[in-house]
Order: sequence, then C-alpha cells, then structure tokens
Amino acid sequence: MFTGIVTDIGEITALTPTAQGQLHRLRIACRYDRATIADGASIACNGVCLTVVASGVEAGKTWFDVDAAAETLGMTTARHWQVGTRLNLERALKIGDELGGHIVAGHADGIAGIVQRDDLPDMARFELKTTRELARFIAAKGSVTLDGVSLTVNTVHDVLFSVLIIPHTLSVTTLSGWRAGSEVNLEVDLMARYAARLSEMK
Repeated sequence: MFTGIVTDIGEITALTPTAQGQLHRLRIACRYDRATIADGASIACNGVCLTVVASGVEAGKTWFDVDAAAETLGMTTARHWQVGTRLNLERALKIGDELGGHIVAGHADGIAGIVQRDDLPDMARFELKTTRELARFIAAKGSVTLDGVSLTVNTVHDVLFSVLIIPHTLSVTTLSGWRAGSEVNLEVDLMARYAARLSEMK
C-alpha cells in the first residue's frame, strides 16, 4: 500500500523488451539508499506498483530493476516509457508511517488525458478526461491518484474533472511537465469503489 506522497523522482536509464515485447525490464536511477532496497520490495513508479528484481549502485547513484508485464503495458502509460522518462517514486507504506495522502493500492485503473492546463500564480490547474466507467468513482472534494500523486478533485462534469496543483507538489514531482494532450495514470479512490459496489448490491 502507498499514500500518494512522492518521495523521489527516478529516471529510466535502460529499457529491455523481453518475451516478444510482452515484458519490459526497466532500470531506474534514484536517490534512495541502496541498503534499504530489498529484492521483492514494492516501489510505485508513476502510480504503478512494481516489484524490485535487482538493485545496485553505479557512479555513486542507486539503481533498481523492475519488470512491467503485459497487463501493465496495456493499461497504463508504461507502454510509452523510454530511456530518459522521469517517474514519480514512492516506497511501500510501513506500519506506523504517516498517512499524508490517502490509501493508494498502486494498481492503476486506467489512463486520464490532460485536456487543458492553466498556469496560475505559482500553481497550475489541470482539466482531465477519463472513461465513463472510471468517472463514476470521481467526486468533487474526493481523492484521486494521478501518476502516483495523491490529489484532491476540484470539479467534476460528466467525464471531465479538474485538480489544482500547489507549488510544493509542482516542485517535487513530474507534474510541472504535464501538458495538454499528455496521458497520466489514474487510480480512483478505494473508498469510492467500495461505496459504489455496496450501492450496486442493495
């Protein structure tokens, strides 16, 4: 489990397609302490929970390897990742850690497209579009995770919703680079999903 609070920005330094392109082995450089990364550890990369299969240090910088499988490549923006792509990273939540965002599974539900970006003094407002199936779980003042970042929804209109990004978030995540036409990973709030399911079962 995660909280949607990004703790580092990593960069893909190598990408190797295997299994006839159905699996991508990624090497990601980061600032985490190599001693704290165990094989089998979970790290959310742009909101996608991936399992560490190897790690090390090269030229004084920590790296870790993960595999993005066919389902991940099909459902998320991982299919567009390449060498040089920067990723929001978050380590798995430990018992006793502060829950600074909201409960995030790291299982992206799909993709949201950025429709519009409005730059405000020190902030940015983004309007995004998703599918009708996922839009029903998104509510004003509710939570969403976009590229691994826990955000509060400002407005919702049918399949469109907006978020306002504060200066701190712009400075410590990749969100400052978002542009109209870009795609981002979307995970809806678990609470909203369970509430909808309970309503359907009545």
